Amino acid sequence: MCAAYAGVVSAAPARTPVPSAAAPASASPSEAEPAPASASVRTELILLAIAIAGVSLSAPLIAATAAPALAIAFWRNAMAVGALTPLALWRHRAELRGIGRRTALLAVAAGALLALHFGVWLPSLQMTSVASSTALVTTTPIWTTLLLRLRGHRPPALVWAGTALSFLGVLTLTGVDLSLSPRALAGDALALAGGIAAAGYVLLGAEVRRTVSTVTYTYLCYATTTVLLLAACLIGGVRLGGYSGETWLKLAVLTITAQLLGHSLINRVVKGLGPSVTSTAILLETPGAALIAAVWLGQQPPAVAYPALAVIMAGLALVIMGDRKKEPVTPETGV
Repeated sequence: MCAAYAGVVSAAPARTPVPSAAAPASASPSEAEPAPASASVRTELILLAIAIAGVSLSAPLIAATAAPALAIAFWRNAMAVGALTPLALWRHRAELRGIGRRTALLAVAAGALLALHFGVWLPSLQMTSVASSTALVTTTPIWTTLLLRLRGHRPPALVWAGTALSFLGVLTLTGVDLSLSPRALAGDALALAGGIAAAGYVLLGAEVRRTVSTVTYTYLCYATTTVLLLAACLIGGVRLGGYSGETWLKLAVLTITAQLLGHSLINRVVKGLGPSVTSTAILLETPGAALIAAVWLGQQPPAVAYPALAVIMAGLALVIMGDRKKEPVTPETGV
């Protein structure tokens, strides 16, 4: 989605032409112009790192929360909508009222894909191995790159190489543990569908964020996800209440970290960094979750976790380098 990568408009063309003799004097300001773009890239990458840290808490928190998986998915989105409602209605009411029909439909579609991601991936964890489910759901950057290609965009070779290298790092960490049992194969298919849904969610988010603020987009997106997950819970007879105080506290922490700091910041930076970089960076959730589980739950990560992390980081660096060769980051002007 080329438009998601719109560059910074330079002020240089508006200057009065300078005679060639004075060129050296005018070169300095021009050479200094990339600095704001570089600062914007650094800011976006820092926010992306915070987002990855937030979503990395998701799996350990879900594992430690005594509630059904779909109920957890519903409550993290419902609580996020509750937290965003005052801000959305106070500061972004005019934007919500004036949002175009196409943009609103795209935001709703993104919310539907996020609900599908949660709805198919979480059940897959009970049907197949965690290793298989994790490896297949993290195919998101591959599908993102393929979908971009199908839309007529040509990702640079470094983006393809970095995506493949990062996914190899995930496979190194999780292993290849595919089973031939019908139940396990169904679980593998659900996890793969979760990865594809997440790719669509990232791409639609990048499109909507071209013209809509982070708060307005996430509010519409999470509200849609909440409604659809509530319907799924009611149809499936999933218990939505009667939890202990500790469970409600963990749901609140999950909402703040994985949803508001995690997904919301991902929605924030996808406008500037683009879907390729953003989706590839999400692969860091796998080793991040393993390291958090080691510290918090006492689940010692395998020795391969650290080299796998280095491989994923190397792949992400290639994607960033390839993506930056196209156009500079669009600085965020508001939320």
